[in-house]
Amino acid sequence: MRHDEIRTRALADLRRFEVVMDGHFDYGNGYHGRLYLNPHQLFRFPSTIWRVAQDLIDVLPAGVTDTITVVAGPATGGALLAHTMAGLLDGRRPLTREPYSFAPFHHDANGADALSPFYARVVAGRKVLLVDDVRNTGQTFRHCADLVTAAGGTVVCTAQIVDRGEAVVTLGVPNVALVEYPAPENHAAASCPLCRDGVSITTF
Repeated sequence: MRHDEIRTRALADLRRFEVVMDGHFDYGNGYHGRLYLNPHQLFRFPSTIWRVAQDLIDVLPAGVTDTITVVAGPATGGALLAHTMAGLLDGRRPLTREPYSFAPFHHDANGADALSPFYARVVAGRKVLLVDDVRNTGQTFRHCADLVTAAGGTVVCTAQIVDRGEAVVTLGVPNVALVEYPAPENHAAASCPLCRDGVSITTF
C-alpha cells in the first residue's frame, strides 16, 4: 500500500475512533476552537494502537528502521506508542540483528520530561527514533532529544500520529506524521464566533 493510501485510511480511522473531532470545544484555558484531538481514544484498545503503530512504521523514511535500535517516547501517549512500535519492529527483525529496545520518558517533580538513569543507559551510544502521539509546537520533541543527547544517544528521526502543523522547533532530522491535520484558528472565549453564532459546546 502506498504512503498516501495509508495516510488516507489512517485519517478515516482517527475520525471513526473520535481521535480527530470537529465541533465547538471549550479548551478550559480561556480559548475555544473547532478541533479537539484525543489520542487516548486509540490507547483504550491494544488492537487499535497496534494498527496505528504499524501504519506509522510503514510511512517512515527508507532506512530508518535499519538504523535505529531504540524507540523512545514521552509519557503517556508517546511512551505507549514507542513501546508498541519497538515490539512490532522487534517481532520482524532477523535473529542476527540486535534487538530493538524501548525507552520511555517520565515526568519529574516539576512536570518536565525526564529520563531515568536506567533508560539513559539504554539510549547511550544508540540511534533513537523519537515518537509521540501529537506534535504541536515541537517543544516536547526538542526537550526529549536533549535528554537523549545528554545520555549519549542520537535521535535520527521523529514521528507522530498527528501533526497539527504548529511546530516552531525542529531537530534537523526527518519528521514523519501519519496524519497532518493543521490546527484551525482558536479564539478567546469572549470573542468566539461559534458562540456568537449560537453553536453549542461539543460534549463527549
